[in-house]
Amino acid sequence: MAAYLIVLDGADGCGKTTQAKLLADALQRRGAELVLTHEPGGTPAGQRIRQVLLSPATGDLDPLAEALLFCADRAQHVNTVIKPALDQGKTVVCDRFASATAVYQGYAGGLGFELAQRLNDIATGGLQPDLLIVLDIDLGHARERMDGERLDRIEQYTEDFHDRVRQGFIEYARLLGERAVVVDGKQPVDGVHKEIMQIVEKVISR
Repeated sequence: MAAYLIVLDGADGCGKTTQAKLLADALQRRGAELVLTHEPGGTPAGQRIRQVLLSPATGDLDPLAEALLFCADRAQHVNTVIKPALDQGKTVVCDRFASATAVYQGYAGGLGFELAQRLNDIATGGLQPDLLIVLDIDLGHARERMDGERLDRIEQYTEDFHDRVRQGFIEYARLLGERAVVVDGKQPVDGVHKEIMQIVEKVISR
């Protein structure tokens, strides 16, 4: 299996972390050399940035400041984890990537896709996923999956914000064209995994 960057993303509570692990396990069983990672916090420095970004104690952050923090995490992550793995011929499965900044801070936060993408391009050096899988879920179903007493700073944003996040991911996937696929995240876990595997198999068999 050649090296691919496969990203799973979507609104909070969509199940992307579970699905990223299931995908990574399935590909490893097939013999793929693979790195499973996540953002923010996929590096030691990123873990410190993650604490600032997600702790309710941080309070309100300006969308630009928030985007810059995410991109600082991403630059470290790309240059010390993702690119080295790809250069070694390993496939990378990543829970969130540049798509999250484009949607959360760009679309829902008001910075706009264009500015968010310029920041992403700087942080990633232009690296793009070979496949972006967006798990689409409505806020009601997402909230049922989340611990209401342990929401992080961003999960605590308004319902209107999270509705815009959902819309933003669908729009972002549309803009990416063939490199992005939207999957119904409300399905049972096994059903979502089966659909994801079918999508990934089409990509890696090209």
